[in-house]
Amino acid sequence: MPSASVLVVDDSAEMVSTLARYLGDHGWEVYTALGGKEAIERFAREPVDVVLTDLRMKGTDGIDVLEGIRQADEHTPVVLMTAFGSVESAVDAIQRGAYHYVTKPFKMATVRVFLERAVSDRRSRTQNRELRATLRERLGAHGFIGTSPAVRDLAGLVDRVARTTSPVLIAGETGTGKELIAHAIHIESERREKPFVTVACAALPEAVLESELFGHASGAFTGATQARRGLFVEADGGTIFLDEVADLPLPLQGKLLRVLESGEIRTIGDDTPRTVDVRCIASTRTDLAALVRARAFREDLFFRLDVIPVRMAPLRERREDIPLLVDHFLARAQARAKDSTRRHLSPHAIRVIEAHPWPGNVRELENVIHRLVVTATQTEIGEEAVLAALTPLTLHDPTETLAAAHLTLADVEERYVDAVLRQSRGNKADAAAILGIDVSTIYRRQGRNRRR
Repeated sequence: MPSASVLVVDDSAEMVSTLARYLGDHGWEVYTALGGKEAIERFAREPVDVVLTDLRMKGTDGIDVLEGIRQADEHTPVVLMTAFGSVESAVDAIQRGAYHYVTKPFKMATVRVFLERAVSDRRSRTQNRELRATLRERLGAHGFIGTSPAVRDLAGLVDRVARTTSPVLIAGETGTGKELIAHAIHIESERREKPFVTVACAALPEAVLESELFGHASGAFTGATQARRGLFVEADGGTIFLDEVADLPLPLQGKLLRVLESGEIRTIGDDTPRTVDVRCIASTRTDLAALVRARAFREDLFFRLDVIPVRMAPLRERREDIPLLVDHFLARAQARAKDSTRRHLSPHAIRVIEAHPWPGNVRELENVIHRLVVTATQTEIGEEAVLAALTPLTLHDPTETLAAAHLTLADVEERYVDAVLRQSRGNKADAAAILGIDVSTIYRRQGRNRRR
């Protein structure tokens, strides 16, 4: 254990000297006090990692020392020394917050073990508090600020989910912060020192995505001049985040299922399996259960991923948080701007923002606030400026162009669906959301087109 400091307290000078000499020989930084009053005063001047105090002392006893130490710093552990006949008092002290007790006569090694455990536990609790503080800062930086039940429940849920190793499925609309929560779960878990690897399932074609996930051997296919480990191997011991898993092609869904079931991966071009230890967190903005019913997503993979479901509330369901979010994003936007003028939104502007449906959620809100700060010419940002920022820019009415082309309704529908798919880069879930239809309709439509 790294060096630590201890305050040894007893009204017996011989006992204090013996303990101080032994602990000093074993690498401890030792402070001493002859009696409880001196101990409390010394701790106030020189805090230590752990306090070792006798229970029965004249005047200020061990219980008084315990209470004095806890008033000064409730996180400093206190280990008590007591005679066998005073065990009941020692147990009472533990109920008041003491770390543990040892009964006299005791072996010096036993005392040292208890002190080392106390310091180790304290350091672990300190580290956890720091991690939680970091998590709160990260949540705040990404818009998880507020007093709504959704925000409070989310913080508690992250803490509970992080204690498990089970797969997690995070469902929520675009802009609700799904990747943030996945990363928060990782940094709160025991895997925090290992990699957190993100896989954008919609960003790459199937052949490339398979190589990205599972790796390939040198010469496995044309262009594979060097071997690649793959993202599952890179995430070994840590967490892999499958962003928008609904976009994973069906053939890769089967291979992913085998990895989750067995922990084994097979590199492309190499028949030797490799075992990995990876926690899987997936996200989706699409109803995966609906995709399963439409036979667009494997049912067995869905149940393998949906062990611990986490739902991200859209901004419209936590409108009470909007004023706090506006203040937060306003401060961030002004910190980035070179203009030193401090902007604020009028009450009418705030009401417009609160009434907006926010389909892009917190991400959209942050972008709008940033736009308002950049374009503002007055100190107070009014209702008109907010309405203008929320109104999409259109140069002409596209329906007039379609009418002039004399297209049939079927042609318009086919061309529009194809155009939306191109705009969404082939992401069927996004296209379905824009078109206001179920994603299964797009799959059926493409199936009909292939059969023609």
